[in-house]
Amino acid sequence: MERALLRGVEGVKKTILHGGTGDLPKFVTGTKVTFHFRTLLCDTEQTVVDDSRKVGVPMELLIGNMFKLEIWEILLTSMRIGEVAQFWCDITPLDDMIFYVFLSLSLHLRRIADGKDPVDWHVHTCGIANMFAYHSLGYPDLDELQKEPQPLIFVLELLKVDQPSEYTRESWALSDEERMKAVPILHGQGNKLFKLGRYEEATNKYREAIICLKNVQTKEKAWEAPWLKLEKMFHTLTLNYCQCLLRLGQYYEVLEHTTDIITHHPGVLKAYYLRAKAHMEVWNEAEAKQDFQKVLELDPTMAKTVRNDLQLLCMRMEEKREEERLKFKGMPSLPDLHIECAGSPLDLDWQRTTPSSDWQVAPPLGEPPTKHVEYSTGIKSKAHNECK
Repeated sequence: MERALLRGVEGVKKTILHGGTGDLPKFVTGTKVTFHFRTLLCDTEQTVVDDSRKVGVPMELLIGNMFKLEIWEILLTSMRIGEVAQFWCDITPLDDMIFYVFLSLSLHLRRIADGKDPVDWHVHTCGIANMFAYHSLGYPDLDELQKEPQPLIFVLELLKVDQPSEYTRESWALSDEERMKAVPILHGQGNKLFKLGRYEEATNKYREAIICLKNVQTKEKAWEAPWLKLEKMFHTLTLNYCQCLLRLGQYYEVLEHTTDIITHHPGVLKAYYLRAKAHMEVWNEAEAKQDFQKVLELDPTMAKTVRNDLQLLCMRMEEKREEERLKFKGMPSLPDLHIECAGSPLDLDWQRTTPSSDWQVAPPLGEPPTKHVEYSTGIKSKAHNECK
């Protein structure tokens, strides 16, 4: 194995584990690099933090256009195609922002490996933002790294190098200026598709716009003015995306995205409203009512819309209770149970019909309570039924 300090880079030691082929590729701005990587801790066991092969897809980055993870650009541009090299990196070149971006990337890969949305937009809201607030990332080892940054080992395998003229750039590969120009165009296209009822196509447009925003936002410091401006745009697109998901029956994903927004930015009216609608669809009656109440607190002018939704919820819950009552109507009653307790028989008479004075008799399963609320009918407000 060939070992050497990486020339011109402080605190990085390179070890070639497997030699590559050919000459050193030409790396210019816009060159696309495809590679696999493993991240290891500098402990005696060299504990694996992440491994792109476990995710099943290699990584790609563009030289000169990678969300402030310059250290990887430096490492990869020292390699030949097919080369496998190990890089020991002291914490010195990994400044705070770069280290946080690395943790964000790690969180992103783990969510993909866990089968969650690969777009994973709440890498910012529950990732980068939480890093600055020192909240949990959901993985104990990443939490430990967040609290106490330490030297890391990267094992990289360079698979392919494409020059700018040799591939078609996707949205993630655009410059920040190009991304910000693309966002309103994609947003408008998504809105038109939503109005036409083409919800699947609309989700793709919103998703692409969100990817553009995410790549720009990761370069800003959390909670400062530029970051917050992008976060507001991010919320609008995410909530439009959630409206499409409601129409497509993806209720639990709606609950996940809206809850994430509410957790980090309480007071977003549309997030509460869409979450209430999702709760309705999965029979979470109490949660739906709680969110509708929050909608009224934030905007009393939504009273008519909320009344209609609550009326629909009441009707659907009564139908569900009636369905359950009929389902269990033909079931035989439970037999008497005879339990031996410390050698003495204890008879539990389950057929007892006369309740004691301290019992409260509930109405039969499926029957509505004696009191009910009448709700007036009306047309739902368009304000929260259209994509903005």
